[in-house]
Amino acid sequence: MSNHLSLRSGNPVLKANTFIQRQTTIDTGTMTITGTVNKTALGLLLLMTTAIFTWNMAPTDPRMSALMMVGIFGGLIAAIITVFKRHLAPYTTPIYALLEGLALGGISRFFETLYPGIVNQAVFLTFGTLAALLFAYQSGLIKPTENFKLGIVAATGGIFFVYIISFILGLFGVQIPLIHSNSNFGILFSFGVVVIAALNLVLDFDFIEEGAEKGVPKYMEWYGAFGHLVTLIWLYLEILRLLAKLYSRRS
Repeated sequence: MSNHLSLRSGNPVLKANTFIQRQTTIDTGTMTITGTVNKTALGLLLLMTTAIFTWNMAPTDPRMSALMMVGIFGGLIAAIITVFKRHLAPYTTPIYALLEGLALGGISRFFETLYPGIVNQAVFLTFGTLAALLFAYQSGLIKPTENFKLGIVAATGGIFFVYIISFILGLFGVQIPLIHSNSNFGILFSFGVVVIAALNLVLDFDFIEEGAEKGVPKYMEWYGAFGHLVTLIWLYLEILRLLAKLYSRRS
């Protein structure tokens, strides 16, 4: 058994015990890397379809805000169902992608209105990062050792803890300017988050390879695609935030 089989993903959706729990499930087929890649591509296509819809709306159109809320909260519900009912992933993952597209299209339009050209750069950097890390993983330049994984898991947890604290404080009108501002520290923080989000892609690759080697049920391809979409969406949003901070310093 290869070393990566005993390790885990930094993505909270993709955990090592996922495979342990599903190995005894009877299914008509088993998970493959090609199948997961194809389903991830389909998920991205669905996401971009609805993203284009809200992207083409005027920022002042009240329907955009409504559709963004539907996308955000609907996507959250679809994600929760997928995490706890993994066998439903073939149905919930496409729904998640469509709903998240509504939200991302509106968010992207908002940033594009403020800083023209920023969205093209964010999309290019997101997929460029994906391609570069996939090459690094396949060529062995980056090896997801146990210490590497534990470090990424800890860093990811720390980032989300900071975001949760920031959100709670925001409810009481308290802001954390060092994190959200375009100061040197704010930019450095965003850059660090982008790096951690990108490295989670490596853990996702390893997770998908592990599932294929263990021969888990076919529907886990959709679950793996779902987890990969979660990481890509997070990476895109963090790159967008970083670029927005850099753009704002020019004005």
